[in-house]
Amino acid sequence: MPHVSDYRIRPATPDDVDTARAVMLDTVYRDFGTGYVPRWHADIIDLSAAYLVPDRHALLVAVDEVTGEVAGTAALDSRGPLHPPNPRWLAERYPSGETAQLRRVYVREAHRRRGLARRMVRALLDFAVADGGYRSVYLHTDPAVPGAEGFWRSLGKVVCDEREEPGGPEQGVPQGRAVHFEVPMA
Repeated sequence: MPHVSDYRIRPATPDDVDTARAVMLDTVYRDFGTGYVPRWHADIIDLSAAYLVPDRHALLVAVDEVTGEVAGTAALDSRGPLHPPNPRWLAERYPSGETAQLRRVYVREAHRRRGLARRMVRALLDFAVADGGYRSVYLHTDPAVPGAEGFWRSLGKVVCDEREEPGGPEQGVPQGRAVHFEVPMA
């Protein structure tokens, strides 16, 4: 079993796109049970345009140094949550351009519980701080995915729990179940 020091977290290159996409698609099919849904997962198909080309966006990979396998992914972009489907107040609180949104923080099951997701998030937070134009860091998660909500609660604060809202928006999870977080940049 690889040790945490056997992994390298680094910016993805064009050569990593296919394997990073495979990690992401495996996650949406196996962990989320939704499969690929274009309106929720379009960025996965063209990772270069979504994360490698834009200056203020980033895609990281966690690489198993022993096997060379991409074991995890994490991305950041400058798009805040949209209204609709999200509540108007949430979109206003986290506007595009000023908001670093964490996305696609996924680790293959065989590589979990080694701190990879936490390390990738820290690296993305460093990227957001270095950018200088981000005012906040936002993300949403599906609390039905084992470990997701607890992980994000350990890093940030809940700003909207749709399970507590009557008829919350559809956000890539069954209606009313997304939990929205703000993660401190420092």
